[in-house]
Amino acid sequence: MSAIEAAKLDPSFREEIMARFCTDKNPLDFTNCLTCGMCSAGCPYNGLHDNADPRVFIRQVLLGMREEVFNSKFIWTCSMCARCTMQCPMNVDIAGIVRTVRGMLVSRGVYAPGFLQNVVNAQVNTGNQMEVTQEDYLETLEWMAEETANELGDSNIKIEVDKEGADYLYLWDPREIKYYPQDIASILKIMYAAGANWTCSSRWWDATHYAYFSGDDEASRLLLERIYEEYVRLKAKVVVVTECGHATHAQMWGRKVWLKKDYPVVSFVQLQAQWIKEGRIKLDPTRNPEPVTFHDPCNSVRKEGIVEEPRYCLQKACLDFREMWPNREYNYCCGGGGGLLSMGKDIYPYRMAKGKLKAEQIERTGAKIVVTPCHNCWDQLNDIIKYYKLNAKLAHVHHLVSNALVLPAK
Repeated sequence: MSAIEAAKLDPSFREEIMARFCTDKNPLDFTNCLTCGMCSAGCPYNGLHDNADPRVFIRQVLLGMREEVFNSKFIWTCSMCARCTMQCPMNVDIAGIVRTVRGMLVSRGVYAPGFLQNVVNAQVNTGNQMEVTQEDYLETLEWMAEETANELGDSNIKIEVDKEGADYLYLWDPREIKYYPQDIASILKIMYAAGANWTCSSRWWDATHYAYFSGDDEASRLLLERIYEEYVRLKAKVVVVTECGHATHAQMWGRKVWLKKDYPVVSFVQLQAQWIKEGRIKLDPTRNPEPVTFHDPCNSVRKEGIVEEPRYCLQKACLDFREMWPNREYNYCCGGGGGLLSMGKDIYPYRMAKGKLKAEQIERTGAKIVVTPCHNCWDQLNDIIKYYKLNAKLAHVHHLVSNALVLPAK
């Protein structure tokens, strides 16, 4: 390093990151970095573009190279999948540092490419990221409940909103309300079959959390406070997060680091697995005869350890379940996480370049259905299937479980 380069180093930069680093681990963990290169070896996308090496990024942070870090393409192209941290012998949370630096930029008025900040603003200002009105939200729930009641021949089927004392407070993804209302019916059928005592809020019901991607801690605290407020108001026993990877992680991890509160949170995938094991729902796997494979969402699998539950559900709901390789916590990120899906056309080429590994994984399985319990992964996988012309379609875990349900005749 030359004297000119050394003069540009800013020790206060590292101190600022330390002060903002939001983690339930040792806040100084990144100073333990050995610059050994295991993160570079663990990142399947290292080398796809300039400044894609996580070791270079963490070294710049450690040295206080503020200008280089702030101008690095790595900040916005990293999907924060944490596969590098899994390989790190010192457990350095590189994804957490990326999020912290993003937040520092946002606080300076420097926003991500595309419309990521718009999504955060929409959720803060309207209560959900897609600006669905309360009227449309409630009407959609009522509509899907009526459709399901007619289909199953039971007029008692309803979605009870704002019911106090329910076992489960269910959080939706706005996409389920606005674009995929059939998902509501699929989820409702499972709840009905299990005899679940559940409800959802009329006010704060959006499980998603794009402030996690942007690095905006203040917005993140606000969004989690709203969910906690409804959990307390409705006297629910457990908060249940719909099949969404980053929403699951934000609700589980976020309550500890943003709210400093601990209350029960489970993924709907975990609940389905539990009910199958308990015999509360019975399945006929012959109703799902096509070969099925499973994509592991980074946020729910690698970060939250929800690894075997979705596999258990699919093994019970399908005739032909096939694993990708590698799989579980070693699986590759789809390439659309970390907010990349909302960063527009500038990031699209990187998403598709990253998607090549996933396309090859899917193709090798020969599966016709790719299952993922994550809407972000769904959208990225949908783009990958089209871009690489794969002969496959997508499903959530609950789609196959609800299709395999054995219900009493009415």
